[in-house]
Amino acid sequence: MKQLDQFIEWMHGSVPQEVSRQQFLQWAGRGITAGVVGSLAASCRTGQPTNNSPSITYTASDGTRVPSSSWQTPPAKVPDNPEQPIQLEEWKAKTEKETDTPAPLPNDQRVGYAIVGLGHLSLDELLPAFGESKKSKVVALVSGSPEKMRKVAQQYGVKPESCYSYQDYDKLKDNKEVQVIYIVLPNSMHAEYTIRGAQAGKHILCEKPMANSVQECQAMIDACKKADRKLMVAYRIQYEPNNRMIRQMVQDQQYGTVKFIEAVNNQNSANPQHWRHIKALAGGGALPDIGLYCLNTIRYLLGEEPTEVFAYQYSTPGDPRFREVEELMSWQMKFPSGVYASCATHYGVHEARRYRVYGERGWMELSPAFAYKGIQMQTSHAEGKIERVEQPKLTEKNQFATEMDHFSECIMQNKQPFTPGEEGLQDQRIMEAIYQSAKEGKPVKLPEIKTKDTFRGPMPKEA
Repeated sequence: MKQLDQFIEWMHGSVPQEVSRQQFLQWAGRGITAGVVGSLAASCRTGQPTNNSPSITYTASDGTRVPSSSWQTPPAKVPDNPEQPIQLEEWKAKTEKETDTPAPLPNDQRVGYAIVGLGHLSLDELLPAFGESKKSKVVALVSGSPEKMRKVAQQYGVKPESCYSYQDYDKLKDNKEVQVIYIVLPNSMHAEYTIRGAQAGKHILCEKPMANSVQECQAMIDACKKADRKLMVAYRIQYEPNNRMIRQMVQDQQYGTVKFIEAVNNQNSANPQHWRHIKALAGGGALPDIGLYCLNTIRYLLGEEPTEVFAYQYSTPGDPRFREVEELMSWQMKFPSGVYASCATHYGVHEARRYRVYGERGWMELSPAFAYKGIQMQTSHAEGKIERVEQPKLTEKNQFATEMDHFSECIMQNKQPFTPGEEGLQDQRIMEAIYQSAKEGKPVKLPEIKTKDTFRGPMPKEA
């Protein structure tokens, strides 16, 4: 550093007497030619770059000098539409993977959400997801724990007057900032708080499973229609890029006609007192909690509805976690096109989440699948003597931010959600048939539905 300061002084014409000709030539021998020396000296005197170099010298308040450059403003196109991203100058070759520039709406233009229930999903996933959202914001909280809610409100900038107890829940109707109520409660509470939320004039986003019975699901749909409010079930997988890509491959018959699908969603649960192990609160065990992903995702990929299910159920005797709810559910589904699906879900083994779709000329899989992050795709097909196994990598999106932004867009543009209440109702019908089959030990028929995507709204644009 001392040598750099000394050299800069030379460039200002302040060559000290003790600098010999030999020392100067040593500096020159390190690549400093007379032309560069003159250019740098001029730059130091004027503080502006020369035509030959953009370099300047920055001098800090303590006298420290470092090389720098003049500031530049890259070319950019700034569209008037706030939903269109700023377009910067190109710098990557066309051979490289494309990236997207975010285009979040200004905060005052976003749809306001009230989060009802501050459990694991809300604290670990939903609230952080608002930081990656483009069209949604959290403006209110509902909880039975004032102390916990106070801390969460401080963490996410929610006003104290926008924090409610369950007894005060109906007062949300007076909060003009709240447009959507997101129900993140035990399954047995979904129907009540959806109906009350709709009656308070708010749109409803409800976690899956939609409810504990077909009757409850229908009551939720009826209440929202009566109040002219939108109802969406939070099937995040149907908005996730890898699953969307596989659905498109299936629909395009990229590997020929799909013949068979297998899907597994397992995890090891704990705490027998947790609400997920209490049938009155959860409605069931592994099936409605995590097995539902297998069921709903297969329906989504095919766009079809099963015509028959055949199931087997098991729980380890004496395990306190499974006194009321099932540990294992294994089932098969038949579809009108001839596709056969084999599914299993388990609450007592190490985590495993995957599915594979088998076509005539190749297969596609996600492993892990159904996870919040790190979903990985793999495909395989033959080309002559070559078996091509590929791992396409898509840009990861926050699944919760993506699904919330879809619902916000539906509200802003008055559109039907892609996963409305009818989608949740159909899953509940099929799950009840699965339980019936497991109980009776024989297949259960379902009404044949010949139209595709019968229970879904318009496909959202690419996330």
